[in-house]
Amino acid sequence: MEKALRIMDLPESERPREKLVRYGAETLSNGELLAIILRTGNSNENIVNLSNRILKETGGLNGLLTTSCEDFLALRGIGEAKAAQLLALAEISKRFKSFKSGDEYKISQPKDAAELLMESMRYLKQECLKVIMLNTKNIVITVKDVSLGSLNSSIVHPREVFSEAVKKGSASIIISHNHPSGDPTPSSEDINLTHRIKECGKLLGIELLDHIIIGNGTYISLKEKGIL
Repeated sequence: MEKALRIMDLPESERPREKLVRYGAETLSNGELLAIILRTGNSNENIVNLSNRILKETGGLNGLLTTSCEDFLALRGIGEAKAAQLLALAEISKRFKSFKSGDEYKISQPKDAAELLMESMRYLKQECLKVIMLNTKNIVITVKDVSLGSLNSSIVHPREVFSEAVKKGSASIIISHNHPSGDPTPSSEDINLTHRIKECGKLLGIELLDHIIIGNGTYISLKEKGIL
């Protein structure tokens, strides 16, 4: 079995770690930064070449955030260890803008809800419905995935939306879903679903505060639009 090529096998002037320490992280390319994390290449590629190829084949840094474990494993030169490193890196990147960092996250305006979910939803290739559950002070209790795929009021059942909210003792909820097209303009189905969830919330005593539709770096609040 041939030995994998390591960063230390590169000439010193080409070693990303040494360049980072000497000149600063901001001077490194995306491929070099990824190479420091993955550490070793394979018998055919050094780690910098492998990292650059991973970025190219997954669609750059944004692609890394949405690539599945199966897709990583399908790449030449990627085994379970490197796939796990890449998935962990993607998840940490998403959590930097999330309440999952351990701090309390309070939602005072639609922008707060949009920022909470934007990085984890803007690049999704399928529609995904999430429910943000809040306590009486509008602090996030948790966020739950409810549905994946095309959303409409006949498929998304209110029971799925409210079941976890009831268990968590939520005072209110915000629902949010993405438009893979990047355009957050609400459809008639989006509006119908919103009204249905709102009416069910009244019966349960859990208010629907808003429905946030996520686009590519943009969002629309149905509350702000006067639809809710």
